[in-house]
Amino acid sequence: MDGSAVAFRQGDRAVDYATLAARVEALARGLSGLGVGRGDRVAYLGLNDIATFETFFACGRLGAIFVPLNYRLAAPEIAYLLGDCGATVFVYGPEHADLVTAAAAGVPHVVALGEAYERLLTGGEPVESTVDLADDALILYTSGTTGRPKGAVLTHGSITFNTLNQLAHLDVLRGDTVVCTAPLYHVTGLGQISLPTLFKGGTVIVAPRFEPAGLLALIGAERVVAFSAVPTMLQLLRDCPEWAAADLSSLRCVVYGGSPIDERVALAWRERGVETLQGYGMTEAAPGVLMQLPGAATPLSAGVPHFYTEVALLGPDGTRRAAPAAGELVARGPNMFRGYWKRPEDTARVLGPDGWFRSGDVVRIGADGLGYIVDRVQDVIISGGENIYPAEVEGVLRALPGIADCAVVGVPDQRWGEVGVAFLVPAAGARLDDAEVRAYLESNLARFKVPKYLRVVTELPRTSTGKIQRGQLRQIGLSTVD
Repeated sequence: MDGSAVAFRQGDRAVDYATLAARVEALARGLSGLGVGRGDRVAYLGLNDIATFETFFACGRLGAIFVPLNYRLAAPEIAYLLGDCGATVFVYGPEHADLVTAAAAGVPHVVALGEAYERLLTGGEPVESTVDLADDALILYTSGTTGRPKGAVLTHGSITFNTLNQLAHLDVLRGDTVVCTAPLYHVTGLGQISLPTLFKGGTVIVAPRFEPAGLLALIGAERVVAFSAVPTMLQLLRDCPEWAAADLSSLRCVVYGGSPIDERVALAWRERGVETLQGYGMTEAAPGVLMQLPGAATPLSAGVPHFYTEVALLGPDGTRRAAPAAGELVARGPNMFRGYWKRPEDTARVLGPDGWFRSGDVVRIGADGLGYIVDRVQDVIISGGENIYPAEVEGVLRALPGIADCAVVGVPDQRWGEVGVAFLVPAAGARLDDAEVRAYLESNLARFKVPKYLRVVTELPRTSTGKIQRGQLRQIGLSTVD
């Protein structure tokens, strides 16, 4: 690979491959000097930055585990994740200093980007380390149905084979320029477009955060060929006032996933000559399971299995169903995760000894082999590409005095895809104040997890066995949204 080729650009800064390699090696030495070794965890909190990739690669050089955290979380949530992973070092962007002060008391070494981070690149001894495909590389936290986030552990093999899977469906070329605008605490930010482009020797422009008008201008100015996104981002770009005049002539495709797309949005991009390739996957698959092939006739199919990924469908009784059919999708392959961090029971529930992962999603596969996402077995709400698990929100609500019972469900939303509706049953004699409930939620949860609608009810519909009838609540929610 040509070391003088530009690997990253961010604003006015450009880093070529030779400089990147030197900085990663220097950072690995610095982290080693802080006691980071094989299997140790290095947490990261910050907007997308070249330093995010440097820290990720330096961890890999040491055999350590990179743990990017969602900066949209509240301090108690960050503190829980830091304690759960047992981070030795915590690297953060200075814009999150207050959040770090409130959450990082138990971490031995806390390093801010800027002068402290650059000093870390000047010390330490040469690193001696050998890393295998089976070694752990990355922990990505995904909310769990029990109310606590679970850390999905991806190995170097998971990441490597996902990169190859992506390139088998959508090739990028040496000399191509792409944009990393999806947040790097999500598997999409790393696993789709960014790492495949670096593998081929292209250039990744790092966008600290998603800004529709700025991204549209960047695509034309830098001749960007691809980026990855969630459907909400594609809709916001289409609805941006600069959309009609934007130069999209260099853009070959957009890879998207996380939730279904409005067909009108997908067609609007295709009318501009841009392929919209839907991918289906999950954090546990690093993330790819299915992806459209270029030239697909319909924008709504999730495509076909990735090259190194097997899929099957299960009926309600757990038996295999042959296509054409619908059923719970299970998948396996060298891109799948190793398991959940320190959660063997949770791992055993979804990952069998033969490597098949139970997705919890109902997928229909037609006679032509194309997959379509039908429904979710689980009750996850996907809002703007972020997963919101009702059990987590309900657990916070139940701790608030005055609430005797509660349930959270998702309803469609034109902008975010889905939003939450919380149904609250007051305790005897209690009066629930909407503003007070919202303030409490916002102090304990990320803002995107706070339900858009709060509804006070006298009781929740339940089955004879006591289970909440969420389907009935969704119907009520649809009739009561503003």
